[in-house]
Amino acid sequence: MSTVTAPGRRTHRRPDSTLRSGALMASGSLVSRATGFVRSAVVAAALGVGPAADGYAVGNTVPTIVYTLLLGGALNAVFVPELVKAAGEHEDGGAAYTDRLLTLCTAVLLLLTAAAVWAAPAIVAAYTDYGGAQAATTVVFARCCLPQIFFLGLFTLLGQVLNARSRFGAMMWAPVLNNVVVIAAFGLYLVTAGTGGTLTSGETELLGWGTTAGIVAQTLALLPSLRAARLRWRPRFDWRGSGLSRPLRSAGWLMLLVFTNQVAYWVVTRLATTAGERAAAEGIDGGAGFSAYGNAYLLWAVPHGIVTVSLVTALMPRMSRSAAGGDTAALRRDVSSALRHSAAAVVPAACVLAAVAGPVMAVAFQYGRTGADDIAVMAGALTAFAPGLVAFSGQYVLARAFYALSDTRTPFLLNLVIAGLNAGLSTVACMVLPARWAVTGMAGAYSVALFAGWAVTGYVLDRRLAAPAPAPAEAEARRSLWRSRAVTAQVRLSVAAVPAVLLGHLVAGRAAAFGPLAAVAAGTAVILTVFALLARPLRLAELEAGLGAVLRRLRRRR
Repeated sequence: MSTVTAPGRRTHRRPDSTLRSGALMASGSLVSRATGFVRSAVVAAALGVGPAADGYAVGNTVPTIVYTLLLGGALNAVFVPELVKAAGEHEDGGAAYTDRLLTLCTAVLLLLTAAAVWAAPAIVAAYTDYGGAQAATTVVFARCCLPQIFFLGLFTLLGQVLNARSRFGAMMWAPVLNNVVVIAAFGLYLVTAGTGGTLTSGETELLGWGTTAGIVAQTLALLPSLRAARLRWRPRFDWRGSGLSRPLRSAGWLMLLVFTNQVAYWVVTRLATTAGERAAAEGIDGGAGFSAYGNAYLLWAVPHGIVTVSLVTALMPRMSRSAAGGDTAALRRDVSSALRHSAAAVVPAACVLAAVAGPVMAVAFQYGRTGADDIAVMAGALTAFAPGLVAFSGQYVLARAFYALSDTRTPFLLNLVIAGLNAGLSTVACMVLPARWAVTGMAGAYSVALFAGWAVTGYVLDRRLAAPAPAPAEAEARRSLWRSRAVTAQVRLSVAAVPAVLLGHLVAGRAAAFGPLAAVAAGTAVILTVFALLARPLRLAELEAGLGAVLRRLRRRR
């Protein structure tokens, strides 16, 4: 296959380059997630999971919410297909088009960031019921963190330019530097000021600006790769008649998609913060609020970020070229391959999270002001999240197929299923369940919503790609997604998951006497052993291939 590496130049790569690129990104994401665990542990050690932690969590989440709501989703989904098309259609390899798109998006980011900083009190009030000192602290956190919007956007813009040129590593490795900077900021707080009590204004600003400094460092880390990719960005304001109307229309539907997600997230945030305050008023031990839900979500999303995002990011340029050329057979083949390869890793990971949720949470968060009751609340939420991981990754793959087709309207309409069910079922869970179990019920509601959305999206995409493939095409490429090896692999993996979870949970419970780390190691080892033993009888080809690659690498190191 052919991939664009610089404007006007093409270089041929071997067919397995996508998997190699995915592996490179997965390794960067793995290190990023590992340092992210350390970061989360340091934050929990400094703030616990009580009111101060909730204030920081809301203040630090608000920039991502605003950025994603108004621009982030569009940048992530629209950029690569449009840049790939421009590189193939324009005489200059898409250089002028890239300059115009970068200039337009950067200008929007500056205006958006300035407006968000000014409106910080209103934004915080929209997401919480806080008053008095709690509201004031959260607003300070938000004002310190909201400048992240500009740097988050710039990081995404430049990273997508690199991805369109088949340079994937930097965007996955740069967050490591972000985590290191935040760990340093919170470490400084623990050493110099951390008392576990109410935060002073100076301490709040230290933690807020320290978190923003991490995003700045993450963005600057892309500069060496941009120079190596020969990007020479020259601001251009001649936007009229330049072909930008097409991505802007696509971005409009994505903004609506993100808006519906954020409405659901707003409901969840309000419900979780209310549940936390209710639990505190009832004297329930353990933080049963938004920070517990957020910490569980953070850990739950790790396998998806390492495996699925890395694989699909590497596939996206190729999928975009297939879609631009009208080759639906090749696109269907790539979708099926992505579903199979991601499921081979994501399903066992979901089993681990479900079987050893308590020990995993203890290893990650049992420090400082976080106690056993806090761990129990977070573990309950993680267990409820775990099954939804499979649907979350599957939905991500299917949505990117629509984006490769330059269709953002259909994913918006389909996403209404997930957002609506998530908000509705979370509301029911919060109303019906005791305060102690509210966030667990909300996590389970999200899992149910994800499976429903995944099923509907798969049905619609299958009909979209149902056009007959050319005669020489591979049989897998001509086969319906519902009858493809991807669905068969999912069913077989689900069969293996049942004994894996049961045995893993049992063994982890026995090993808990030796500490949470031993419980995690024992439970994980049993789960992986079950999948390895069942891989051949159940004909799990991708899982067998992955295990074989790991064993070969271990033998070489010996």
